[in-house]
Amino acid sequence: MSRTKRLRQAVAEYLAEHGSSNTVDIFDHLNDRFSWGATMNQVGNILAKDLRFQKVGHVRDFFRGGRYTVCVWDLSSVQNERLTAQA
Repeated sequence: MSRTKRLRQAVAEYLAEHGSSNTVDIFDHLNDRFSWGATMNQVGNILAKDLRFQKVGHVRDFFRGGRYTVCVWDLSSVQNERLTAQA
């Protein structure tokens, strides 16, 4: 069993509810939801390596007191089809 299974499931649920979101918003959601939280490296690896998520672009804005470019993520088209079929 993977160490990030619950984190991956939480990210999938968050994106299903909120649509596309940037990495910082997903990171903040995970750290608010779980008492142990997640590191930014964990969140980046979850999003990049799990086939349920796809990168849809970049946004440059102020995060954490500085101006950064962060990725915008959404559920992959395959995952969206599964969710609509279940509904």
